[in-house]
Amino acid sequence: MSLKTITKFAALLQAVAWSAACLAAEPTNPPSSDDGWPTVSTAGAGLSGERLLQMDSAIRNGDFGSITSVLVARSGRLAFEGYFSGDAATLRNTRSATKTVAGMLVGLAIDEGRISGASAKVLAYLQQRPQLYLDPRKAEITFADLMTMSSVLECNDWNSFSSGNEERMYLREDWLQFALDLPIRGTPPWEPKAEQRPYGRAFSYCTAGVYMLGRALAGAVAMPLEDFARDKLFAPLGIAGAKWQRSPTGEVQTGGGLELRSRDLLKLAQLYADGGSWSGKRLLSERWVRDSVQARVQFEGSNGRVYEYGFLWWLQPFEIGDQQIPTFHMSGAGGNIVLVAPTLDLVATITSENFRRGDAHELTRSLISDYILPAAL
Repeated sequence: MSLKTITKFAALLQAVAWSAACLAAEPTNPPSSDDGWPTVSTAGAGLSGERLLQMDSAIRNGDFGSITSVLVARSGRLAFEGYFSGDAATLRNTRSATKTVAGMLVGLAIDEGRISGASAKVLAYLQQRPQLYLDPRKAEITFADLMTMSSVLECNDWNSFSSGNEERMYLREDWLQFALDLPIRGTPPWEPKAEQRPYGRAFSYCTAGVYMLGRALAGAVAMPLEDFARDKLFAPLGIAGAKWQRSPTGEVQTGGGLELRSRDLLKLAQLYADGGSWSGKRLLSERWVRDSVQARVQFEGSNGRVYEYGFLWWLQPFEIGDQQIPTFHMSGAGGNIVLVAPTLDLVATITSENFRRGDAHELTRSLISDYILPAAL
């Protein structure tokens, strides 16, 4: 055996030994920062460092595609922080997770009395405009209807034939007018009507509706929505540098594209895990948090799985062994998820750029079910 071969073999053995040592070790504590996150070791948080290091290794090996960051906190303390593209300062475009932030802002406006409640009529907060397909039922659309994706508008992002498909909206300059002009949707004879479904609502995923909600919200608070978000939500959480996507007419897009740092996304989850408080300061009422994550509409996905939805929050239990762990989460294209697991006192952020993969959300769910939740059990 040549000296070169021996040297290569020795290096291989050293690498194997190092990998084994890493798997047996605890992850290093997340670095302390002045952003308000207290940090703790995984062991100190009651998490399996070994399981989370296995996850880290699988992500770095490419087993989960383009996962860009994973953060886990327990009992209000950041215990695991992994970046696989960019770093802690990188802004993450989590796409439709923005919709959940819009729901938080609605809650803040209701708490302040600027909106009478979730049953308030949306058009009352918008300047009157002419509408295509003028119909009195449009005037009855409520904030709750838009937050549960169950308004009467014919709008379905998951159906390329839908009049309200978001890709059609992006071709128009005035997105609000696009939403107002949508026709009333019908129910095909082979599908149950809304009143025949659980919770009395029919789900239809509609980005245009959430954009309209944002415009109505701006009308209710009588100020640019980005300023309201900064003053009432982001600044109290110590979040700076939020970057909103905007429509061609300059308004913030509450339906998607908001960019935040991974730690900031985790703060939004912790805010809900703590019933609307952050660092002992109340930002949202407990009632709004509770109402937001109550199941309000149910539907069956194309994969046969039954889903439930609250006020712009996804509700999903995970089966881990013989246990069923209830969770609710923000979700965005590409497999982005910001998760709250109340019974485990755990929150997690997974950012991902698996935008062109049909299994993007399944990959992220596997990270949660195979590594993150088991690490807490």
